[in-house]
Amino acid sequence: MIPIIRPVMDEREASAARRVILSGWITQGPEVAAFENEFAAFVGAPHACAVSNCTTALHLALLAVGVGAGDEVVTVSHSYIATANAIRHCGAEPVFVDIEPCSYNIDATLVEAAITSRTRAILCVHQMGMPCDLAAIVDIGARRSLPVIEDAACAVGSEILWNGRWERIGRPHADIACFSFHPRKVMSTGDGGMLTTANAGWDAKFRLLRQHGMSVPDTVRHGSAQVIFESYPIVGYNYRMTDIQAAVGREQLRRLPEIVARRRELANRYAELLAGSPGIETPAEPTWGRTNWQSYCVRLADALDQRSVMQTLLEAGVSTRRGIMCSHREPAYAERHAQDRLPYSESAQEHCVVLPLYHEMTGAEQRKVAELLRAACHG
Repeated sequence: MIPIIRPVMDEREASAARRVILSGWITQGPEVAAFENEFAAFVGAPHACAVSNCTTALHLALLAVGVGAGDEVVTVSHSYIATANAIRHCGAEPVFVDIEPCSYNIDATLVEAAITSRTRAILCVHQMGMPCDLAAIVDIGARRSLPVIEDAACAVGSEILWNGRWERIGRPHADIACFSFHPRKVMSTGDGGMLTTANAGWDAKFRLLRQHGMSVPDTVRHGSAQVIFESYPIVGYNYRMTDIQAAVGREQLRRLPEIVARRRELANRYAELLAGSPGIETPAEPTWGRTNWQSYCVRLADALDQRSVMQTLLEAGVSTRRGIMCSHREPAYAERHAQDRLPYSESAQEHCVVLPLYHEMTGAEQRKVAELLRAACHG
């Protein structure tokens, strides 16, 4: 079976995990702190805070900017359901806007009309690693005095042209960016997440909330020559990353430029192999964005049956995934959003297919995928 993705790991990650396991300190500690510092330097952010996954990162980001019960957050339905769930975890409601039909990212021209007196934030998504039109969204946020949070779950290593310079997603272009290190992502810690920001107060709040609201971190208490009694001034959460995960993450971060470069080569090869194939539309980057190609997503002609094409590929030994889900169509949201009309989001879910793309993918494997896809579409 040709998989949809395969994490890039070897003895370096295994040795890093072993080192931490034998050190006697395996929960959030010095490795997490080192990972945070290295990640902040990599993306160009003043602050980076590691957490258990990207969903918890989104939750903390929304809480930090003041989203609470009865509030609204403008976002997209066309995203993994965690984006909407994080809003609901705050007691707030997502207000879904449609996507651009080609980029699969939030349509910035629809954001302002979705803002009401109850709106407390804008939550944009860099879908499948492809940067959204962040400049336009940040401009709206500034004009309407609304914080902008980036769901950058898939976008580690992606770049955006900002004031004439290529800068990595995670540098504080907006207010907070949230990343995922799930195995489906370009770099992985098994699971895990990271928040980046330029706001020291928000960073301090992330750190307080991620550890049950504990006033003194474990590292400070255990390293002190004096007895310290911690306190719990607020109700917090257990959103910590372990030192084992962080040690793996540090090795993955060192590999990241090479991983992204390789994925860009593979994406270019797919574009060549599928060029001119009737009924198959390949993705393209905007002039101001460089994706890490976390996913390679093709759109099938409306006349083609998505499930049938995917089943044909599966039976031939090729794993695929359907287009990105739409939260407003899921049972947990359908009743609340029965009136939502998001035609481009729904069309992308129904007609897009994500193809295998992983670091060690061979030319022969790519050719097989392309040939089988073309055959499945033209039977």
